[in-house]
Amino acid sequence: MLDIVFPHLEKVRVQHVRVEDGLVRVEARTRDSALPCPDCGVSSARVHSWYQRCLADAAVGGRPVVIDLSVRRLFCDVTGCPRRTFAEQVEGLTFRYGRRTVVLMALVEAIALALAGRAGARLAAVLHIVVSRMTLLNVLMTLPDPCPRSPRVLGVDDFATRRGRRYGTVLVDIESHDVLDLLPGREKEPVAVWLAGHPGIEVICRDRAGAYAEAARAGAPDALQVADRWHLWDNLATAVERTVIAHRPCLQAPEPSAPSARRLAPAPPSTLNPDTGIEKWLVTRTRERHEAVQRLLAKGWSISAIGRELGLARHTAERYAHCENLDGLIDGALRTTRLDDYKPYLIRRWNEGCTDAARLFREIQAQGYPGRTPQAVRRYLRPLRTGLGSIRSPAPVLKPQQVTNWIMWNPQHLRTDEEQQLGEVLARCPELTAARSHVHAFAHMICNLGGDSLPAWTDAVHADDLPALHAFADGLQRDHRAVIAGLTLPWSSGPVEGHVNRIKMLKRQMYGRAGFALLRKRVLLT
Repeated sequence: MLDIVFPHLEKVRVQHVRVEDGLVRVEARTRDSALPCPDCGVSSARVHSWYQRCLADAAVGGRPVVIDLSVRRLFCDVTGCPRRTFAEQVEGLTFRYGRRTVVLMALVEAIALALAGRAGARLAAVLHIVVSRMTLLNVLMTLPDPCPRSPRVLGVDDFATRRGRRYGTVLVDIESHDVLDLLPGREKEPVAVWLAGHPGIEVICRDRAGAYAEAARAGAPDALQVADRWHLWDNLATAVERTVIAHRPCLQAPEPSAPSARRLAPAPPSTLNPDTGIEKWLVTRTRERHEAVQRLLAKGWSISAIGRELGLARHTAERYAHCENLDGLIDGALRTTRLDDYKPYLIRRWNEGCTDAARLFREIQAQGYPGRTPQAVRRYLRPLRTGLGSIRSPAPVLKPQQVTNWIMWNPQHLRTDEEQQLGEVLARCPELTAARSHVHAFAHMICNLGGDSLPAWTDAVHADDLPALHAFADGLQRDHRAVIAGLTLPWSSGPVEGHVNRIKMLKRQMYGRAGFALLRKRVLLT
């Protein structure tokens, strides 16, 4: 039974096993055998003295276990050895200065690696392990890093330790999907130094960031750089969204002619107030802030000084200072509500004679409206109760992001109503029709690894009046070799993106309070 329950005690002599107040106490002593000196390696069996060690062990049957182990201190009889005496260690059971067995220590390390501080301490308490959160963190930080190696195909990407403020760089072996290292910051120098210290890298998968491209050229000049296809597609989506925003008037269908309409329902979000015809105050404020920031920036003011002068956070002032597309900034300032998609239905039901807000709330809730109370429906219907007769539903105004998604999606994945609305928009705007054609051609290159068609695609884009897509195509030309490799070779940064998501999970698990060193340990050792 002892061999089954306590296999790690096979190298000691167990004398007694008893239960005291819910605690399993094991009394044991070491065997009388010669042991090698830690310094010179010469075996010795001459006993200097005996002493007791109290070791915590893994729980058995829901009871904590303590081992009272009697160990020897032995003489080293070698004249030239600097060590005169040494304490014996039992392989698989004890280690120097340890108050836990090797089995329990492995369990503590696993808990620290999986949950770190407070969460690990709570789990340890359930497992009858007495350990504090700081001990778990100290155990985790003392674990050795895995042996570094030089991969053949390397993936590089950044991750945020504090979004918008602090970033790090993750390096992944694309072939084995293992994380090789985490570096602080996302600048050129740390990555270039790491690459120079790991020769043999043949391919580097990266995003479109210029810092990583320069680091690859400096640290691994012979490596082939590959621009990740997902990042290329994401950059294209940004360019398409700017194109859609630039042609916002095409998104609104012409108003249907109606002989008499006492009152128009409030229109979905736009830059004008539907009741007064005056520009919304959020849009006005965005324009005024942008003009003020640009005016002070032209005078040579710093971003921090502009923020203090205008009462803006530094992030906000920086966003206005670096804004390249005011229409996109205005579009982000417009607020939408969860009720917007259900307003046409509410107007139709109002015209049919249903004026009970609670009943209308239950009907749209059955259609998927996420609200929990009918207050929003009551507020929307309140202005309509002052008039009599029926009202007509306004012409729908599509959101730029929605139209961008429809253009970027596979046409086979569009619903019938989405395909119909997109067709109406494209019929009113030949520029968006051309943009969609270019998107489909680029998607064909990505899916079929047809990088050879990129020059022809770039020429076709420049032939149309699409400034945002022109800028995207020019960016591809500046990174031409890496883009061609990304559209031709099978390598991508997919494994890197997966590890970035795992880093986010670990960071949130520690409530965002973990330092970079602790986060690095958990990522490398998990």
